[in-house]
Amino acid sequence: MVFLIILGFLFLFIVVGGFCVFFDQAILTRRGTIYRVKTDKKRVLLTFDDGPSPEWTPKILNELKEANIKAVFFMIGHHVQKYPDIARRVVEEGHTIGNHGYAHSVMFYYTAAEIEEEIKYTEHVIKEVTGQTTKYFRPPKAWLRRGIKKKIKLMGYETILWSLNSKDWVSFNHKSITNYISKNIKNGDILLFHDSGNVSTTEGGNRRQTVKSISLLARTLREKGFEFVSIEELINGE
Repeated sequence: MVFLIILGFLFLFIVVGGFCVFFDQAILTRRGTIYRVKTDKKRVLLTFDDGPSPEWTPKILNELKEANIKAVFFMIGHHVQKYPDIARRVVEEGHTIGNHGYAHSVMFYYTAAEIEEEIKYTEHVIKEVTGQTTKYFRPPKAWLRRGIKKKIKLMGYETILWSLNSKDWVSFNHKSITNYISKNIKNGDILLFHDSGNVSTTEGGNRRQTVKSISLLARTLREKGFEFVSIEELINGE
């Protein structure tokens, strides 16, 4: 009996793990969000979730500076409070900070009042630390009900998801990540990476392959004629 229970849990772990690794759940929740921008221009946007991280965000910033790319960092409010100097550096180097909630809570069952409190408090934290007011929101795990998306819009926020998921939290090799993205890239794509976290936590993790991906991805996509732009340039077509 115990063996069957263990076997059942193992099977469930494999199924859930396989689902997370090979299927992008954001496909199910894209309606009412910006996940790709319709454009004739070969423009793409690079985004990072779950930071800032004292170990990985500075390394990523160094690579972005070297590659001359401006990205969006969807930050967790609690991490901003823990690592304010890193959050400030992101802004000082010309990147945009997005709102990723305060504690990376899954918000699928949040009420309108709860979502407003979460976003506004995180906005306050980021503003106090960096001076930047957030206007782009990305829900943790992409889960968000349709009615709540309307509420977020009324708050003056755009909900930003993604069209290509690097799955870098799985620690895929940077060459595999770049190859996957370059084969599937389209005009107006929004690319998802992470500067913190791993399979089970939102902090720490090993983002070495993420760091190594940036220069290779920049070179590969530029050879295909793509341009990395800021979120304002992508959305507004500037």
